[in-house]
Amino acid sequence: MARSVRLKDHWAEQRLFGRRVIAATVVMLICVGALAARLVFLQVVRHDYFSDLSQGNRIRIDPLPPPRGLIFDRHGVPLALNRPAYQLELVREQTPDVDAALARLVEIGLLAADDVTRTRKAIMARRSFEAVPIKLQLSEEELARYAVNRPDLQGVEVRPRLTRYYPNVGLAVHALGYVGAISEQDQERIDTANYAGSTLIGKNGIERSYEDELHGETGYQQLLVNAQGRRVERVGVKAPQLVRREPVAGADLYLAIDYRVQKAAEDAVAGQRAAVVAIDPANGDVIAFASTPTFDPNGFARGLTVPEYRALADDIDKPLYDRALRGVYPPGSTIKPMVALAALEYDVIAPEATHYCRGFWQFPGSSHRYRDWRKNGHGPVNMHTAIVQSCDTYFYSVANQIGIDRLHDFLLELGLSQKTGIDILGERTGLVPSTAWKRKAFKKRELQVWFPGETVIAGIGQGYMLVTPLQLAHAAATIATRGQRFEPRLVQAIRNPVTGERVRVPARPLAPVKLRDPKGWDVVIGGMVGVTNEGGGTARASQAGAPYRIAGKTGTAQVFSIGQNERYNESQVQERLRDHGLFIAF
Repeated sequence: MARSVRLKDHWAEQRLFGRRVIAATVVMLICVGALAARLVFLQVVRHDYFSDLSQGNRIRIDPLPPPRGLIFDRHGVPLALNRPAYQLELVREQTPDVDAALARLVEIGLLAADDVTRTRKAIMARRSFEAVPIKLQLSEEELARYAVNRPDLQGVEVRPRLTRYYPNVGLAVHALGYVGAISEQDQERIDTANYAGSTLIGKNGIERSYEDELHGETGYQQLLVNAQGRRVERVGVKAPQLVRREPVAGADLYLAIDYRVQKAAEDAVAGQRAAVVAIDPANGDVIAFASTPTFDPNGFARGLTVPEYRALADDIDKPLYDRALRGVYPPGSTIKPMVALAALEYDVIAPEATHYCRGFWQFPGSSHRYRDWRKNGHGPVNMHTAIVQSCDTYFYSVANQIGIDRLHDFLLELGLSQKTGIDILGERTGLVPSTAWKRKAFKKRELQVWFPGETVIAGIGQGYMLVTPLQLAHAAATIATRGQRFEPRLVQAIRNPVTGERVRVPARPLAPVKLRDPKGWDVVIGGMVGVTNEGGGTARASQAGAPYRIAGKTGTAQVFSIGQNERYNESQVQERLRDHGLFIAF
């Protein structure tokens, strides 16, 4: 009979199952205990922390941009104000598809197609939760167009903002500058936290140089929002206590500019490519700072389209170019009183010494003639007569005796060939040449040689010599004060927006120009008075009917060279190639 075999041990399996059940139960109890402990930790121990985080999920921080400081002339006439406007803004994190949103804005006429790339770069450069301006000032028609299409523009909102407004369109625009949308380059130089919510920043002129004072301090407010990010009054039963910090307005600026003088200056040169600078010699206050043609800075505050900006930038008359600050021109005969001062300082000629003008001047043994502006000459002249009648040959001779390096050093003392220190950016230095300058300026050795003839023409403000209108006005002010010098300033006082206190900007004196014999000032100033008052004076007509005396000096600078035996005929020269006309006076 076969022997039975046991295939299954029920008791062993039962004991194994029981052990597994116990182990599983222990594991489950441990997990439940850990979960309970975690819940207690999160809901009891860390209650305050997570309560604050949950508040952050339903409370949005909105920046409150400060009102920009105002700008007035010296008498309180407003030159730059703020006015309310509706602004189109986009928040990236609330916009599902930025490209589609921009395309839709182009489609409905709220964004120019040429501006899409620039606008997209500005959006991507800002933090995702920041509102980026798309259009700075919306018209009523554009507001209506937005309202109709609002359902298709998620994340695009219209908000009321204060925008810059210049009431005197174009007046003193090169001194004031203008504001524009904050660019990527601007973000590199600003505190982005303090500009949260701000859309405009100074681009040049006073608006740029005094940006820190004009901008102010950004505030903020807490807003209660729902899950979709929309503002609500309460979530649930309880309304939280929301915090608000008011922004601090920017400081107001009072300029040294006098509105009446500025307008008179701009009216006098209207329709021309010109510059006028008027400085108070006693303290450096810039009373007038004009460059024409001008332009409307309100367009930049509104936001120019690409075609609008190109029209300005490509204008043949260059209205954006600040001729008073950046234009460099040969000073012509306006340099002659300064050359006369140098001659007296270096004792190369006595004021009463007579020079005979035949209508030209030559180096001994040379056939080349350096011509005078008067074909038949001025006859016998001394320093006074030479200034009054603007005798070229006298100053050819004097410059040759002084030498270019000594002339360079003296003109530097008067402020030429260097920045005046005016309180806006972009000033050019001009050029007073010297032998050392020429060695550095030219690479070829044969061009590095300084020729005596170059000294001669420097004596009448020609050749390599270049000055800005601001430098000429600064030098004229120095002559008027007999050597006392101040840095030119456009801003005269700053008003605190909180206290209303007006703090004057102190005058900044410079090292004075001291002559070996102070009587030299009287000689030169007497000659400049003769320019406008004596018979034969080149600017006698400017004094006619004036209730005061003027000391002045005219200047003419060639735009292109003419041959040795040719004569200049203005009527046969294109208008843009005619001589520059200059005049300094006090």
